[in-house]
Amino acid sequence: MSLDKTYKLVPGTTIFDSEQSAKGYHLNQFCMSLMTAENRASYLADERAYLDAWPLREEQKRALLDRDLNAAMREGGNIYFLAKWGATLGFSFQQMAGSMTGMTEQEYRDMMVGGGRPVEGNRIDHAVLEAAHAPAAPAEHATITGAVFTSHVPAIGAALDHGKTDEPYWQPVFAGYEYSRAWERENVPDVVFLVYNDHASAFDQSMIPTFVLGTGASYPVADEGYGPRPVPGVEGDPDLAAHIAHSLIRDDFDLTLANEMAVDHGLTVPLSLMFGDVEKWPCKVIPFHVNVVQYPVPSGARCFKLGQALRKAIESYDRPLEVQVWGTGGMSHQLQGPRAGLINREWDNAFLDRLVEGPADLAEVPHLEYVEEAGSEGIELVMWLIARGAMSDVDGSGEVEVKHRFYHVPASNTAVGHLILENRPRAEEPAEKE
Repeated sequence: MSLDKTYKLVPGTTIFDSEQSAKGYHLNQFCMSLMTAENRASYLADERAYLDAWPLREEQKRALLDRDLNAAMREGGNIYFLAKWGATLGFSFQQMAGSMTGMTEQEYRDMMVGGGRPVEGNRIDHAVLEAAHAPAAPAEHATITGAVFTSHVPAIGAALDHGKTDEPYWQPVFAGYEYSRAWERENVPDVVFLVYNDHASAFDQSMIPTFVLGTGASYPVADEGYGPRPVPGVEGDPDLAAHIAHSLIRDDFDLTLANEMAVDHGLTVPLSLMFGDVEKWPCKVIPFHVNVVQYPVPSGARCFKLGQALRKAIESYDRPLEVQVWGTGGMSHQLQGPRAGLINREWDNAFLDRLVEGPADLAEVPHLEYVEEAGSEGIELVMWLIARGAMSDVDGSGEVEVKHRFYHVPASNTAVGHLILENRPRAEEPAEKE
């Protein structure tokens, strides 16, 4: 079913949603540039030249040059951003609002003194609202075809980048992904929804968001202190990401939406392991960051529920895309303190068993068990539960097939775990004989 966006039907109103945000991103960022006196002076000196320096569509530039705020709103502008543009031109807020209603500033002011615009006559027509609520299943929709679970050890990326994959230390690690690369070549998705955690690259102590959904068109590779990895940048899918944002937030998951961010080894190493050395990643990628660095971090149960909501979001998207959901991080490892170097093979393999056979119970494992048994950085494994929650067997509508499982110790400081699950339609039970 399609998402409820009946707010678009309110007359004389443009709601700034994630779709409008994507449409007007550069327009609104242009407005933000006017928050310094130097930029305001430069803009007023030559408006056209200043606008041409921004990647704006001609329609957006024309709206500003014509002082047409309604056109700017249609082009993705938001009134709070555009207010900075208006202030630069010396417009009052009432002057700006009046211009959008066909009134002079004085006429608009008089209306407000008289009590403002009445709501009567400015509501949605009932017939229009009823038609919008008529059930209509999309003719086609996106599907989740499978899930990939893998560690994202930075040293794995370094080994790949420096040609060390055949060295005795590294060869067993990369042998565990030979099947995976062949499987991906046969099952290249349109989009990968990749769950990972940023490692103090895009986010530092100035901002610590719990869940971050990448809604941008592209993402550069982060410099983590050694220079960026020599791998392609990531192409996003803003349309699907906007749809997912709308659906997840309506399902009460509080997200931070990022139109710009660099992506570090947490995202690029899994791509390299699954796709190999390529000039361009073979599909679009939607990054989804989870804070597992500073407590409090989300629970396994919260992540598992988010995965279920994610499946609902993706399968309500009315384009026939094939989507894979990847959960990354872990397995057992501790990078700090006197316990640094902790590895728990038994716990890791039990985690893999439970992830396949009993994910709902696994989701109830408390943080303390992760930290005590899998090490302080083993908490990354809660991210695997997002991908697991997105599989069709969770709600009984389908089944999963284990395509590949791999476990190895060590890769630098970490135990490496890897699993591929495919979604399958539920097999019909044979009819009972009379």
